[in-house]
Amino acid sequence: FNAGSMLLAKCLNGMPGIHATVEKGGWPADEKAFEGVDAVLFYMDGGAGHPVAKPEHLKVVKELAAKGVGIGFAHYAVEVVAGEPGQAWQDLIGGYYDHQFSVNPMWSPDYQKFPNHPVTRGVKPFGVRDEWYFNMRFRPDMKGVTPILVATPSDQVRKGPYVYPAGPYDHIVKASGREETMMWVVDNPNGQRGFGFTGGHVHTNWGDDNFRKVVLNALLWIAKTEVPKDGAASTVSPEDLKANLDPKGK
Repeated sequence: FNAGSMLLAKCLNGMPGIHATVEKGGWPADEKAFEGVDAVLFYMDGGAGHPVAKPEHLKVVKELAAKGVGIGFAHYAVEVVAGEPGQAWQDLIGGYYDHQFSVNPMWSPDYQKFPNHPVTRGVKPFGVRDEWYFNMRFRPDMKGVTPILVATPSDQVRKGPYVYPAGPYDHIVKASGREETMMWVVDNPNGQRGFGFTGGHVHTNWGDDNFRKVVLNALLWIAKTEVPKDGAASTVSPEDLKANLDPKGK
């Protein structure tokens, strides 16, 4: 997600004392990109071919986390296969998208209430249509996990169609009326911080001030930088949203 990553970096670099860089196209060609960082956001493809899930890459990320570096995963990057990779995601950020346990409908959650947490500073009620994943595979008893964006899907959303596979899944339909978590943060025992954000499929949603602010706040927080009392301030123009888009052949 090159354009989205570059837009977030531009917003961050407008803040005092922040220096954000982007490695386009997936895992950095030169791993020196990780030297001296306070936090890393992976906003990239996931699933069975997840670049971070490769053993040699996951080793690097685990070493960063052990040093206290903040780790964030956005949208498709929260999806990884069950087993050792899934366990690693639970350790790093508290949970992951588990294929055919979790779901990926296009819908518009109504985010009306937020916990008292630095990541929610200045965030006002909002709702945007996106491929918001839910029913994540969280740690047992949600240990150390703080839900940030929570809403209740309608029965129609639960019945699908999901983006892929179309569903519906019985266990999702049977959970009618249950609140679901679409963004969460973790504060791990060694002081290392992480977050998962399931939105980010629709690029133009970065133009929504609250959608953008909650992610920028999270990036500041996992880097152990003070989040302003009114949240991260940024502006995005229509021109900004059109910048750096990958060619799609249209």
